[in-house]
Amino acid sequence: MTKKILVLEDEKPLLRAITRGLTVKGYDVLGARSVSQALAYLERTSVDAIWLDHYVIGEQSGLDLVMILKEDDSKWKDIPIFVVSNTASPDKVKYYMQLGVEQYHTKSNVRLDYLIDEIEKSMHA
Repeated sequence: MTKKILVLEDEKPLLRAITRGLTVKGYDVLGARSVSQALAYLERTSVDAIWLDHYVIGEQSGLDLVMILKEDDSKWKDIPIFVVSNTASPDKVKYYMQLGVEQYHTKSNVRLDYLIDEIEKSMHA
């Protein structure tokens, strides 16, 4: 069965590139640009992992989504989340990790193919 990844990224060109890279590797990709859109997808379908940017369209941030998904009674709390963002303040990274994200990567420091490989390794571990 094909694994499905929800990608929450506000920059359209980057969302297209991520989608293309994951699709080539055989994943089904759902693209969202806001927390509300991501939650709507999650209500309708199951996903195997989430690729998450901190800054997204709308009032809520990626951190808000992680707080919702990782609540004790959340049906989504076990979905691995990979934060890929340029908001790498040490406090923010620490908070994401404390909430239980799988990995945090700074966009400007890593290549797209490396990130896809990291997600693949984690999902097949």
